[in-house]
Amino acid sequence: MPATLAMHMSDGLLDAPASVLFLVIGGVGVLLALVRARGALDDRTAPMAGLVAAFIFAVQMLNFPVLPGVSGHLLGGALAAILVGPWVGALCIAIVLVVQALVFADGGLSALGANVTNLALIGTAVGFLVALGLRGLVRKGRGGLVATAFVAAFASTVVASLGFVAEYAIGGDPAFDLGTIATTVVGVHCLIGIGEGIITALTVGAIAAVRPDLVYLLRGERRPLEVSA
Repeated sequence: MPATLAMHMSDGLLDAPASVLFLVIGGVGVLLALVRARGALDDRTAPMAGLVAAFIFAVQMLNFPVLPGVSGHLLGGALAAILVGPWVGALCIAIVLVVQALVFADGGLSALGANVTNLALIGTAVGFLVALGLRGLVRKGRGGLVATAFVAAFASTVVASLGFVAEYAIGGDPAFDLGTIATTVVGVHCLIGIGEGIITALTVGAIAAVRPDLVYLLRGERRPLEVSA
C-alpha cells in the first residue's frame, strides 16, 4: 500500500486522466456552490464564513492519534455545513484546500480536484443532509444539536473516505489491492470520524450556547434553542 495513502491525497496518487476528471468535477461543484452561496450570504453568514474557514484551517494543522503510528485531523465538512450552510460551507473547505495546496504544498495541485471533491463537496453535502435529517433531534434542545453534529460529522468522514476509495479505483495504481485499500482507509476513517464528531459537536455546542442565531442549521426554528444541559 502506498505510504501516501490518506484522505488528503498527494500528487501522483491518481493518474493524469483521473486527476483531470476530478479537477473538472471539483471545479463544477465549487462553481455551483459559488452561485448558490450568493443567495445565502447575509450579515450573519458572511463574517461567520471567514471565521469557519480560519478555524478549520488552523485545526487541520493539529493531528490526533487514532491508532499506533496513525493520526487524523479535522476534515470540517459537517462543521462548516451546520454553521454556515452547505453552499457556503463547501466554499470554506475549498478555500482551505487551495491555500494548503498553494502555500504549504499539502495535497498538491494535481490532487486538488480530488481533494475538493472528497472534502469540500462530498463531506459538506453528506454532513448537511444527515444533520437536516436529524432536525427532529435538534429541536429537543442543545443536547440534540450536539448529538446531531456528532453523527453528521462521523457520517461525512466515512462517506468521504468511500469517495477516496472510488477515486483510487478509477485512477490509482492497480498494483495495490483495492479491497485492502478500501478496508484500511474506511476502517481508519471510522476512527477518525469519532474524533471529527467530538470536535464538531463541541464547537457547534459552544457556539449555540452563546449565539444560536449564528448556527445555520437552527434557522427557521419557531422557538429558540434551549441551551441548558
